[in-house]
Amino acid sequence: MSPPFEEMLHFERQYAAQGCKRIAGIDEAGRGPLAGPVVAAVCILPEGCSFQGLNDSKQVLEVDRERLFEEIAEQCEFAIGIVDNSEIDRFNILKATFFAMGKALSQLKTPPDLILIDGHLAPSFGVLTVPIVKGDGRSYSIAAASILAKVTRDRIMVKLHAQYPQYGFLGHKGYGTPEHLEAIKVYGPCAIHRKSFEPIKGLSSDQLGFIF
Repeated sequence: MSPPFEEMLHFERQYAAQGCKRIAGIDEAGRGPLAGPVVAAVCILPEGCSFQGLNDSKQVLEVDRERLFEEIAEQCEFAIGIVDNSEIDRFNILKATFFAMGKALSQLKTPPDLILIDGHLAPSFGVLTVPIVKGDGRSYSIAAASILAKVTRDRIMVKLHAQYPQYGFLGHKGYGTPEHLEAIKVYGPCAIHRKSFEPIKGLSSDQLGFIF
C-alpha cells in the first residue's frame, strides 16, 4: 500500500510555498548489484498530477512499476543518467551514483530550483539540494524518480541477459543472489561485472581471466 497522497506531497508543497517553482526529485537504482550500471533519474512533477500506487519502487510490483513508468514518462519532465560498471570500478559506487545523477540533471532543458534527493547526503549539483532519509517513500517526486530509475535499469539488465544468459541477469538483475554467486564461481566474471565489488575483487588473476 502506498503512503497517503497528501503525505507524499509534504516536501514539495513546503518548498513551493517558499517560492520554488521547479522542484525535482532524484533517485538511483543499482548501487548494490555485482554487475551492470547504476542508473539515476530526475523527475519534475507537473502541477496536479497523481499516479495510482506510486511509492518507493522497491515496494511496487513489477507490473505496476511498468505501468507507472509509462504514466510518469508521458506526464512529467524527466531525464536519465547511466554510469557503467567500468566507471563504478574507477570512481567507487558513491561517486559513480552522484555522477549518474549529475548526468541526468544536465539533460534537463532548464535547471530545477530545488532538488529533493533520497538519502542523507546532499551532493553539490549547483542547485539547493535537500536530502530526505527514505525519501523514495516520503516524497512524490523522489518516488517517481525511483520508478524511472528502477525500470530503466531493469530493462538494461534484461538486454544484457541476452548477451550473458549463463548468469541469470533476467531474474536477479545483477544482485548477489545465491544463483548469481554460483554462476560467478562456475563461469568467472564477465565484462559487465564490477571488479571492485566482493567477491569478484577477491578472485585470483586466473579466475579474472574469464573477463571478456
